[in-house]
Amino acid sequence: MKTWKRLLAIFTVVYIISILIIAAAWIKNMRLVSDWQSVYSFQVNSKTKVKPEAQNAALKRRLQSLQPKGIYIVIDSAENRYYLKNKDKTVSEGLVSTGSGDILVDPSGKRSWIFDTPKGEFIVTSKIHNPYWVKPDWAFIEESEPIPKNMEDRIEGGVLGDYALGFGRGYFIHGTLYTRLLGRNVTHGCVRMADKDLETVFKSARLGTRIYIY
Repeated sequence: MKTWKRLLAIFTVVYIISILIIAAAWIKNMRLVSDWQSVYSFQVNSKTKVKPEAQNAALKRRLQSLQPKGIYIVIDSAENRYYLKNKDKTVSEGLVSTGSGDILVDPSGKRSWIFDTPKGEFIVTSKIHNPYWVKPDWAFIEESEPIPKNMEDRIEGGVLGDYALGFGRGYFIHGTLYTRLLGRNVTHGCVRMADKDLETVFKSARLGTRIYIY
Protein backbone atom coordinates (compact mmCIF):
# COMPACT_ATOMS: atom_id res chain seq x y z
CA MET A 1 0.00 0.00 0.00
CA LYS A 2 2.78 2.37 0.94
CA THR A 3 4.56 1.55 -2.32
CA TRP A 4 1.43 2.39 -4.32
CA LYS A 5 1.01 5.71 -2.53
CA ARG A 6 4.67 6.52 -3.11
CA LEU A 7 4.31 5.82 -6.86
CA LEU A 8 1.15 7.93 -7.01
CA ALA A 9 2.94 10.83 -5.33
CA ILE A 10 5.88 10.56 -7.74
CA PHE A 11 3.52 10.43 -10.72
CA THR A 12 1.64 13.48 -9.42
CA VAL A 13 4.87 15.49 -9.04
CA VAL A 14 6.08 14.50 -12.53
CA TYR A 15 2.70 15.42 -13.99
CA ILE A 16 2.70 18.83 -12.33
CA ILE A 17 6.29 19.52 -13.49
CA SER A 18 5.35 18.54 -17.07
CA ILE A 19 2.36 20.88 -16.97
CA LEU A 20 4.58 23.72 -15.74
CA ILE A 21 7.17 23.08 -18.49
CA ILE A 22 4.48 23.04 -21.17
CA ALA A 23 2.95 26.24 -19.78
CA ALA A 24 6.33 27.99 -19.70
CA ALA A 25 7.06 27.01 -23.30
CA TRP A 26 3.62 28.23 -24.41
CA ILE A 27 4.14 31.59 -22.71
CA LYS A 28 7.59 31.94 -24.34
CA ASN A 29 6.16 31.20 -27.78
CA MET A 30 3.41 33.72 -27.28
CA ARG A 31 6.01 36.37 -26.45
CA LEU A 32 8.00 35.53 -29.59
CA VAL A 33 4.88 35.79 -31.71
CA SER A 34 4.01 39.07 -30.05
CA ASP A 35 7.52 40.44 -30.64
CA TRP A 36 7.48 39.30 -34.28
CA GLN A 37 4.09 40.91 -34.84
CA SER A 38 5.29 44.18 -33.33
CA VAL A 39 8.41 44.20 -35.56
CA TYR A 40 6.38 43.34 -38.63
CA SER A 41 3.84 46.02 -37.77
CA PHE A 42 6.64 48.57 -37.33
CA GLN A 43 8.14 47.69 -40.71
CA VAL A 44 4.82 47.92 -42.48
CA ASN A 45 3.98 51.20 -40.80
CA SER A 46 7.43 52.60 -41.60
CA LYS A 47 7.07 51.73 -45.27
CA THR A 48 3.59 53.12 -45.55
CA LYS A 49 4.57 56.37 -43.83
CA VAL A 50 7.46 57.14 -46.25
CA LYS A 51 5.79 58.15 -49.49
CA PRO A 52 7.60 57.99 -52.87
CA GLU A 53 7.45 61.78 -53.13
CA ALA A 54 9.31 62.13 -49.84
CA GLN A 55 11.90 59.56 -50.91
CA ASN A 56 12.46 61.39 -54.21
CA ALA A 57 12.76 64.72 -52.42
CA ALA A 58 15.36 63.26 -50.03
CA LEU A 59 17.33 61.81 -52.94
CA LYS A 60 17.20 65.12 -54.78
CA ARG A 61 18.54 66.95 -51.72
CA ARG A 62 21.34 64.38 -51.47
CA LEU A 63 22.32 64.87 -55.12
CA GLN A 64 22.19 68.64 -54.78
CA SER A 65 24.54 68.45 -51.81
CA LEU A 66 27.08 66.68 -54.05
CA GLN A 67 26.76 69.22 -56.85
CA PRO A 68 29.67 71.68 -57.15
CA LYS A 69 28.97 75.20 -56.00
CA GLY A 70 29.45 77.97 -58.55
CA ILE A 71 31.21 77.61 -61.91
CA TYR A 72 32.61 74.27 -63.09
CA ILE A 73 33.58 72.69 -66.42
CA VAL A 74 32.41 69.36 -67.82
CA ILE A 75 34.17 67.66 -70.75
CA ASP A 76 32.44 64.77 -72.53
CA SER A 77 35.34 63.09 -74.35
CA ALA A 78 33.07 60.56 -76.09
CA GLU A 79 30.84 63.19 -77.69
CA ASN A 80 33.63 65.81 -77.72
CA ARG A 81 31.53 68.51 -76.11
CA TYR A 82 32.14 70.86 -73.21
CA TYR A 83 29.66 72.36 -70.78
CA LEU A 84 30.39 75.41 -68.68
CA LYS A 85 27.98 75.18 -65.77
CA ASN A 86 26.94 77.28 -62.81
CA LYS A 87 25.35 74.85 -60.34
CA ASP A 88 22.67 73.11 -62.45
CA LYS A 89 22.52 75.82 -65.14
CA THR A 90 24.49 75.49 -68.39
CA VAL A 91 26.20 78.81 -69.10
CA SER A 92 27.70 77.77 -72.46
CA GLU A 93 28.49 74.63 -74.42
CA GLY A 94 30.15 73.64 -77.65
CA LEU A 95 32.49 71.31 -79.51
CA VAL A 96 35.96 70.32 -78.36
CA SER A 97 38.66 67.92 -79.49
CA THR A 98 40.10 65.38 -77.06
CA GLY A 99 42.69 62.59 -77.04
CA SER A 100 43.03 60.30 -80.04
CA GLY A 101 44.04 57.23 -78.07
CA ASP A 102 46.94 56.67 -80.49
CA ILE A 103 50.20 55.13 -79.26
CA LEU A 104 53.60 56.49 -80.27
CA VAL A 105 56.71 54.38 -79.67
CA ASP A 106 60.19 55.86 -79.48
CA PRO A 107 62.37 54.35 -82.26
CA SER A 108 64.69 53.16 -79.52
CA GLY A 109 61.84 51.10 -78.13
CA LYS A 110 62.53 52.38 -74.62
CA ARG A 111 59.63 54.83 -74.40
CA SER A 112 56.05 55.07 -75.56
CA TRP A 113 53.17 57.52 -75.20
CA ILE A 114 49.40 57.03 -75.22
CA PHE A 115 47.58 60.14 -76.38
CA ASP A 116 44.51 59.98 -74.15
CA THR A 117 42.74 62.78 -72.32
CA PRO A 118 42.76 61.86 -68.61
CA LYS A 119 39.39 61.11 -67.01
CA GLY A 120 38.21 62.16 -63.59
CA GLU A 121 37.94 65.24 -61.41
CA PHE A 122 40.55 67.99 -61.74
CA ILE A 123 40.97 71.65 -60.87
CA VAL A 124 42.33 74.61 -62.80
CA THR A 125 45.95 74.91 -61.66
CA SER A 126 47.06 77.72 -63.99
CA LYS A 127 45.65 80.41 -66.27
CA ILE A 128 47.89 81.63 -69.08
CA HIS A 129 47.27 84.46 -71.55
CA ASN A 130 49.11 84.12 -74.91
CA PRO A 131 50.61 80.74 -74.01
CA TYR A 132 53.68 79.23 -75.66
CA TRP A 133 54.01 75.53 -76.30
CA VAL A 134 57.14 73.88 -74.94
CA LYS A 135 57.36 70.89 -77.28
CA PRO A 136 58.05 67.58 -75.51
CA ASP A 137 60.22 64.82 -76.92
CA TRP A 138 57.30 62.97 -78.49
CA ALA A 139 56.44 65.99 -80.67
CA PHE A 140 59.83 65.77 -82.40
CA ILE A 141 59.71 61.99 -82.65
CA GLU A 142 56.25 62.20 -84.22
CA GLU A 143 57.58 64.65 -86.82
CA SER A 144 60.71 62.53 -87.40
CA GLU A 145 62.92 65.39 -86.23
CA PRO A 146 65.93 65.24 -83.93
CA ILE A 147 65.26 66.08 -80.28
CA PRO A 148 66.90 69.45 -79.54
CA LYS A 149 69.28 69.93 -76.66
CA ASN A 150 68.46 73.61 -76.08
CA MET A 151 65.19 74.66 -74.42
CA GLU A 152 64.87 77.60 -76.81
CA ASP A 153 64.46 75.17 -79.69
CA ARG A 154 61.43 73.62 -78.02
CA ILE A 155 59.37 76.81 -77.64
CA GLU A 156 56.68 77.43 -80.24
CA GLY A 157 54.19 80.28 -80.15
CA GLY A 158 50.80 80.86 -81.73
CA VAL A 159 49.60 77.25 -81.73
CA LEU A 160 47.65 77.13 -78.46
CA GLY A 161 45.35 80.08 -79.07
CA ASP A 162 45.00 83.14 -76.86
CA TYR A 163 44.37 81.29 -73.59
CA ALA A 164 45.27 78.09 -71.77
CA LEU A 165 43.91 76.52 -68.59
CA GLY A 166 46.27 74.00 -67.01
CA PHE A 167 44.80 71.12 -65.01
CA GLY A 168 47.92 69.14 -64.10
CA ARG A 169 50.54 66.75 -65.54
CA GLY A 170 51.10 68.95 -68.60
CA TYR A 171 47.46 68.89 -69.76
CA PHE A 172 45.67 72.06 -70.83
CA ILE A 173 42.41 73.34 -72.18
CA HIS A 174 43.55 75.60 -75.00
CA GLY A 175 42.77 76.93 -78.47
CA THR A 176 43.52 75.37 -81.83
CA LEU A 177 44.54 76.19 -85.37
CA TYR A 178 42.52 73.19 -86.57
CA THR A 179 38.96 74.27 -85.88
CA ARG A 180 37.69 71.95 -88.62
CA LEU A 181 38.71 69.03 -86.40
CA LEU A 182 36.62 70.12 -83.41
CA GLY A 183 34.24 67.37 -82.42
CA ARG A 184 36.82 64.65 -83.09
CA ASN A 185 39.27 62.65 -81.02
CA VAL A 186 42.50 63.95 -82.53
CA THR A 187 44.62 65.55 -79.79
CA HIS A 188 47.61 64.32 -77.85
CA GLY A 189 45.60 64.54 -74.62
CA CYS A 190 44.83 68.23 -74.21
CA VAL A 191 41.34 69.65 -74.75
CA ARG A 192 41.07 71.99 -77.72
CA MET A 193 38.36 74.65 -78.04
CA ALA A 194 37.23 77.24 -80.53
CA ASP A 195 38.48 80.76 -79.75
CA LYS A 196 35.10 82.16 -78.71
CA ASP A 197 34.30 79.22 -76.42
CA LEU A 198 37.78 79.29 -74.94
CA GLU A 199 37.53 82.97 -74.09
CA THR A 200 34.22 82.42 -72.28
CA VAL A 201 35.58 79.47 -70.28
CA PHE A 202 38.88 81.22 -69.51
CA LYS A 203 37.20 84.37 -68.19
CA SER A 204 34.64 82.40 -66.15
CA ALA A 205 37.10 80.00 -64.53
CA ARG A 206 39.30 80.71 -61.54
CA LEU A 207 42.25 78.90 -60.03
CA GLY A 208 40.67 75.95 -58.28
CA THR A 209 37.63 75.76 -60.57
CA ARG A 210 36.65 72.12 -60.90
CA ILE A 211 36.90 70.23 -64.19
CA TYR A 212 35.08 66.93 -64.71
CA ILE A 213 36.20 64.80 -67.67
CA TYR A 214 34.56 61.55 -68.66
